[in-house]
Amino acid sequence: MVARTVRHSVLLLVLAVVVGATEASPPQSVTAALPTPTPSVVLPPAQRVSNKFRNLDPEYHRASLWIRARSLIIGGTWLVGERRVAALPTVAPDVPALHHNSSRPTVTWIGHSTVLVQLDGVNFLTDPTWAGRSGPFGGFVGVRRYTPPAIAFDDLPRIDFVLISHDHYDHLDEPTVRHLASQFNPRFVVPLGIKKWLADRGITNAVELNWGESVKIKGLTVVCTPAQHGSGRTLADQGRRLWASWAVLGSKRFYFAGDTGYYRHFKDIGEALGPFDLAALPIGSYTPRALAKPVHMSPEEALQAWTDLRAAKFLGIHWGTFELAREPYDEPPRRIAEEVGRLHLDSDNVWILKPGVTTAW
Repeated sequence: MVARTVRHSVLLLVLAVVVGATEASPPQSVTAALPTPTPSVVLPPAQRVSNKFRNLDPEYHRASLWIRARSLIIGGTWLVGERRVAALPTVAPDVPALHHNSSRPTVTWIGHSTVLVQLDGVNFLTDPTWAGRSGPFGGFVGVRRYTPPAIAFDDLPRIDFVLISHDHYDHLDEPTVRHLASQFNPRFVVPLGIKKWLADRGITNAVELNWGESVKIKGLTVVCTPAQHGSGRTLADQGRRLWASWAVLGSKRFYFAGDTGYYRHFKDIGEALGPFDLAALPIGSYTPRALAKPVHMSPEEALQAWTDLRAAKFLGIHWGTFELAREPYDEPPRRIAEEVGRLHLDSDNVWILKPGVTTAW
């Protein structure tokens, strides 16, 4: 039975990565002129080699797409049994408070890498996904979501802009961005190459940046910063679109790591733009370690990145939501707690929030 399921999954995966994205829809109106990105800080721009973007680490190497796909299919949690995962306990959000907040800086973890941030009267989302499954064909091929979004889409406050870190399905969900564009027409702030992907789907209120470039939105400065990862939604577009992390600077400073392995770029960003008041850093999907290390930090590396960034508060994200990794779903926060104790860090500054909790920062 398992072997048959594996063969079926392989066929579906191959079909998924060969077939491109879905059909485009009519262009959407834009209510304001799009800003022009400007170089802002001393951070190296991303480089292309043979039309593919490269990471900063000259020693960077990742296993082939086939080896990664085989590992995901054979070792994926959906073939091991549902006891490997369980929905995280969530907290009902204070929806009226989110709608009426116009000055208090707050953060709400919605799930995975989706965070609602409120800063200086501006509301923005990071890597939004309300998908029940993540993958091609609307998730028909992909992984199941076992912790639902902590905020219903219709309960969201006005969204002014959206940060996208890269084009992988669990970070760039097509139905979600279409819904956001239709409901709020926010400005999508994206790395190089994703603007065209959005435009092909009728979403034209977007600005794309290279590492080191910035843009002003409603008084906030949004800076595109490096990450160590990759991109691609099919076999044909691997590395064609840039991946990034983001810094948002206003009366306070917020950092969103997106998806990334550990490298010296954290120190570079901390020196150029820090100290930060809050850094949202991924702590899950780090197994199997030999395959994941180049592109996904361990919990211990995430805490080191927090130190490198010179951030006051740490928020753990990218865990407890999708069946993506082999580690037990509740292992990342346990390892964070153990490392905080080992290093004698102040646990009050290290946040592992329940989905739905809104915290002032």
